[in-house]
Amino acid sequence: MVVLAALMSVPLLAILGKVAVEGVKNLTPQFLFQSTPTTYQALIATTSGTAIPGGIANGIVGTLLMLVMASIAAIPVGIFSGVFLAERHDTIFAKVASYMTDILQGTPSIILGIIVYAWIVIPMRGYSAIAGTVALGIMMLPLIVRSTEEAVKMLPSSYNEAALALGGSHFLTVCKVIIPSAFGQIFTGTLLAVSRIIGETVPLMFTALGCAVVQWNIARPMSGVPLLIWQFFNNPTLQPLLWSASLVLLIIVLLLNVSSKIVANKWKI
Repeated sequence: MVVLAALMSVPLLAILGKVAVEGVKNLTPQFLFQSTPTTYQALIATTSGTAIPGGIANGIVGTLLMLVMASIAAIPVGIFSGVFLAERHDTIFAKVASYMTDILQGTPSIILGIIVYAWIVIPMRGYSAIAGTVALGIMMLPLIVRSTEEAVKMLPSSYNEAALALGGSHFLTVCKVIIPSAFGQIFTGTLLAVSRIIGETVPLMFTALGCAVVQWNIARPMSGVPLLIWQFFNNPTLQPLLWSASLVLLIIVLLLNVSSKIVANKWKI
């Protein structure tokens, strides 16, 4: 068992080592705070033997904006839906909703990208950060619902009974007792949902499309770090920036996962 557990860590260490060794070469402040260079700029720099100018600031800004907007929309819906499924798990509606949540969680991301393209991109007559936000929010929703449901089910039934016995309504019991008591697990599940979707590329290809400069207008096409990684991979001139962009994305995901572990340990029931 020890040997198999050690073998399980080999792929992770290999991935981290490769990305870190290759990505640190171009990881500079300029890389984090400047927009993506054009193919011509990269070609001139490569020909002259200098470092490729620019970076992934447009991707970082776009990723953070779409994540924040998706979180604002998906987190409240996901938390209250999860509480409902836990509190009313024996009703027919809750069983159907729980089954649909599992189906949504297993839906391939490319299918969600196509659906949001039909729902948002075509009616708006253009790609936009709004469409990317909808796609990411739909992907987040089942993860938050399921983690919230499991967190609420872990609470002792005496919490609910005591609050109701003191005269509290069911809504106040949920808001002031149930959710605060399960906050650690809910917050952990939310962070894991964010870290799950932060690296999604295909839905953004169908919705946000990408942008070569820092874009703040959410009704316009917007870039993201995963989109830039895909663009760098397909452009031989910009491929030297591929590993550094991957390292930035990996660091963000690792920070989210470490934060979730810290919160989970601090807020244990």
